[in-house]
Amino acid sequence: MIDKINIRVYGCAVKDKKVLTLFEEYAGEPLVKFPGGGLEYGEGTLECLHREFDEELNVKIEIVEHFYTQENFLVSRFRENEQLLTIYYIVNIVDENEFLILDPCIEKTEWMDIDRPDNPFPLPIDKIVFDKLKEKFL
Repeated sequence: MIDKINIRVYGCAVKDKKVLTLFEEYAGEPLVKFPGGGLEYGEGTLECLHREFDEELNVKIEIVEHFYTQENFLVSRFRENEQLLTIYYIVNIVDENEFLILDPCIEKTEWMDIDRPDNPFPLPIDKIVFDKLKEKFL
């Protein structure tokens, strides 16, 4: 039975037809994902995104625009009692020289080509967003 909602906020940092991705392991599963994470109580979505980039990658960001909000019902892959709602923004990293992986769960980062033929994201909404990035930036 679903008795919780988990709101997730992610940033798509795009430059030179590449998007910043994180590689991490969660619940024993390797993931390719966008930077971002869970909204905390008392926090707006933009505040959440600024905090997540600061906590994960030690960088400040500029929010360019809202990009996509999940439209379909989705149960968390990792917690079957949670409904997910994910929100994505296009962002710019203010100073890449400040870039430093601070989150021990992040194995590495990569500027991934948007024009690659496959879709490397395992999570269903990330897949949709990657396809939408192709439409916007290619």
